[in-house]
Amino acid sequence: MNARIDTFVAPPCADDITILYQDDAILLINKPSGLLSLSGKNPLNLDSVHYRLVQQFPTALLLHRLDFGTSGIMIVALNKTVAANINRQFQARTVVKTYQAVLAGHVAANEGDIDLPIAKDPVNFPKLKVCFETGKAASSHYQVLDRQAAPDTTRVLFTPGTGRTHQLRIHSAGLGHPILGCDLYGTAESQGMAERLLLHATSVEFDHPISGERFSGTSECPF
Repeated sequence: MNARIDTFVAPPCADDITILYQDDAILLINKPSGLLSLSGKNPLNLDSVHYRLVQQFPTALLLHRLDFGTSGIMIVALNKTVAANINRQFQARTVVKTYQAVLAGHVAANEGDIDLPIAKDPVNFPKLKVCFETGKAASSHYQVLDRQAAPDTTRVLFTPGTGRTHQLRIHSAGLGHPILGCDLYGTAESQGMAERLLLHATSVEFDHPISGERFSGTSECPF
């Protein structure tokens, strides 16, 4: 099953990266949907957030990733000292991120917490799975922003407590309401309800590595 990742070739992404904020230490950027965070092993997957940024900022270092289909705000360090500072904040879980997503169906509760541990799924690579024996703890808080009818969908604001790969996609599916456009964890119906994954990183908050003061940035949801 590993052939899936080796043969995956990302279609060309015509959308640009937007720089939302810039100083001597960091960039806050907006990643378009359909762009890899890092270049893939396959030489056809060279185009990525990192590949594009180092053309203009040769010392740029990515501190976290967004899935290929996810859009939104990312923090980029412009030197190793800054990267180490913000990585420590990620490890201490003091970086606060929010995401907007549109889910299939109507989520009953107006807010709640999802605690489902996530593990590798060697049989279905590159998918991951919920596993209470071998999974790593994963927690997400959700708040319903609105509900739409025909088709029934729910817009939610997610605040993840952990940063596992595919976490919000898996937790949404675990709630019984997959994110629209999700190819790995949705149903054929929910995947077909959107042309892209309807998941967007809307805000990030952390201590600025130079001033030490609390610092935040936002990116407007495009869907």
